[in-house]
Amino acid sequence: MTTDPRYYEVVDATWPAAGFSMSGPFRLREGQGGGSRVSAATLEAEQASDQEIAEAEQAMRDMGQSPKFMIRDGQDGFDTQLETLGYAVLDPVNIWACPAAQLTDVVIPRVTTFAVWEPLQICREIWNSGGIGAERQAIMDRAQGPKIALLGRHRDKPAGTGFCAIHGDIAMVHALEILPHQRRQGMGAWMMRQAAIWAVDNGAQTLSVICTKRNDGANGLYTSLGMTCVGQYHYRHKSN
Repeated sequence: MTTDPRYYEVVDATWPAAGFSMSGPFRLREGQGGGSRVSAATLEAEQASDQEIAEAEQAMRDMGQSPKFMIRDGQDGFDTQLETLGYAVLDPVNIWACPAAQLTDVVIPRVTTFAVWEPLQICREIWNSGGIGAERQAIMDRAQGPKIALLGRHRDKPAGTGFCAIHGDIAMVHALEILPHQRRQGMGAWMMRQAAIWAVDNGAQTLSVICTKRNDGANGLYTSLGMTCVGQYHYRHKSN
């Protein structure tokens, strides 16, 4: 599988770091506590020396972040180099996508899903309960371009929330969180369909989403919706 590089651009644009800088051949991200996607460095050249890796490590530490690199398709040599330097694999990720219109063929039951901006307080409470705290919610707030918060309801009670934003003609869903007692009710599928409807209405051609390979439930959901795994990446990190 070869990942279309546009999806990496969409991740950066729809789930943006607080700041970007360069250290030699590496693009550094300032995460401000927002997790791996907004704090991992990426190699923007064919290769890097061990010294350049060490300089990037120090630059990340200077930002208060532990050294972490995102490994994209085709970077096998860099991946091996980091392994030799003592970096461990962290969170292999799948990228799923489908034509957005593919998920607009079914009518969503009345008052099941909503698309709003800014997020309602109940959205923030659901994210907080799922470990998506203020630092990650700040990422949504600073995303530029069309964006929306999703709210799902089941039996007249809040059931879940999510975030979707558009870059170019690709919409990407992030932070999809279903309350534990509302799971296995089909809410994830309805919310993805709501995201697709909103995406089409706002000019997107493709709906995409990312999740860790170990998340069997989420990967199963996207498969059931007819989405295709179009890419992947993983991180390597050093704890000291």
